[in-house]
Amino acid sequence: MLISKKVIRESGIQFGTSGARGLVEQFTPEACAAFAYAFTSGIKGSFDFQTVAVAIDNRPSSLSMAQVTIAAVEAMGYKAVYYGVIPTPALAFSAMQDSIPCIMITGSHIPFDRNGIKFYRPDGEITKADEQAILNAEIVFELPTLKALQISNRAAEQYVTRYTELFDQDLLKGKRVGIYEHSSAGRDLYQRLFEILGAEVISLERTDEFVPIDTEAVAEVDKQKARSWSKEHNLDFIFSTDGDGDRPLVADEHGEWLRGDILGLLCAEAMKIEALALPVSCNTVIDQSSQFKTVTRTKIGSPYVIEAFGELTKNYQSVAGFEANGGFLLGSDVKMNGKVLKALPTRDAVLPALLLLSAARETGIAELVNALEPRYTDSDRIQNFATEKSHEIIVKALGQEQRLINTLGFEGIAVAKVDTTDGLRMTLDSGDILHLRPSGNAPELRCYAESTTVEKAHQLVEKALANIQQINVSEW
Repeated sequence: MLISKKVIRESGIQFGTSGARGLVEQFTPEACAAFAYAFTSGIKGSFDFQTVAVAIDNRPSSLSMAQVTIAAVEAMGYKAVYYGVIPTPALAFSAMQDSIPCIMITGSHIPFDRNGIKFYRPDGEITKADEQAILNAEIVFELPTLKALQISNRAAEQYVTRYTELFDQDLLKGKRVGIYEHSSAGRDLYQRLFEILGAEVISLERTDEFVPIDTEAVAEVDKQKARSWSKEHNLDFIFSTDGDGDRPLVADEHGEWLRGDILGLLCAEAMKIEALALPVSCNTVIDQSSQFKTVTRTKIGSPYVIEAFGELTKNYQSVAGFEANGGFLLGSDVKMNGKVLKALPTRDAVLPALLLLSAARETGIAELVNALEPRYTDSDRIQNFATEKSHEIIVKALGQEQRLINTLGFEGIAVAKVDTTDGLRMTLDSGDILHLRPSGNAPELRCYAESTTVEKAHQLVEKALANIQQINVSEW
């Protein structure tokens, strides 16, 4: 007999900013079953359900993990419905409409040698308290017997219909849309969705090898690809996502990728959202918009944004949030085009893309972006950087921020303000912002910067990351 708490603890798998994450070899059949037992058993006293929905991304390891997960669900006496490879928001939306929990097997944007599991209660994403309950549950179980899986297309169809019924069928008439498909979980849905709305769609670089697209730190090769594709195919727009389809990556008519928080800002303004909840890392230009009645800043991660929705919905009719990675979370039902768009409080990639295209029908995307005050952000990360070292650097820098800034090569620039909401965010007397934070998903140190030009923001990140690797923590 196995005990879930012991199996999970010994696996080394941990919860990050969005779901449980770990190396593929850590997600053994025992570990996958332990998570399924702990999650499902933990919520059965709070919700009435008989079915659990499961879906996966295109990672090589995801299918076998789903087989164990579904076998565990069925061994508990529940029915399991398997939706195959679909975007995380498609699974979450369908499950919420059915008032059932769901489990998504995905590592999102992290490398293919890692994977993860996301959990949703019938009312949406689990909370940080739910995460602790899963880790501490002591459910006794046996390893279940696996069987072949049958795929249902229902969730995929519901997701497409959610958006094709919201807009007029000629929304994208005359537009040429490129879809950078790579290994995205939604690649089999997006072309049909955009074509239903009138676009001419060009499929770009579909691959059977998993590609860890990080929408918050776009690789230089992907920037060059977008510019080339835009020119070669005369595109009005390029759409892509991360691995599980909850973070958008969109480019304007010149093939320039938009930062995720700028995309979120334009989407929220187009929807006439009253109240926003945003991670502290999002661009400060958002706070200057006159469109919103209030903007609340949170720690980085969708659970914190969703937690803030609870207070905002008490005072405002329309509530939303988004992250610097572009994922848009709709915290309340919203009336649009004479129809009601149901709340979807989890990251979604399609909604902000369509709202941007709708808002830019007359002006073009680049003109909308250029009309904003020139505040530009950049971000990157050091991979395979021990989480313990990241935390130690930040802890030792607290109260010594000026020393850290000097060590990072920014002598002569004073620290004007410090924000420790999540990591160490320093506003300099130049008006620039430098933010260091350990990743919650992988052994990576992330750096965010904000400045008045793209080049300067990039230089801040590049310089900080280059110099921080030279720090000897023991001598600090």
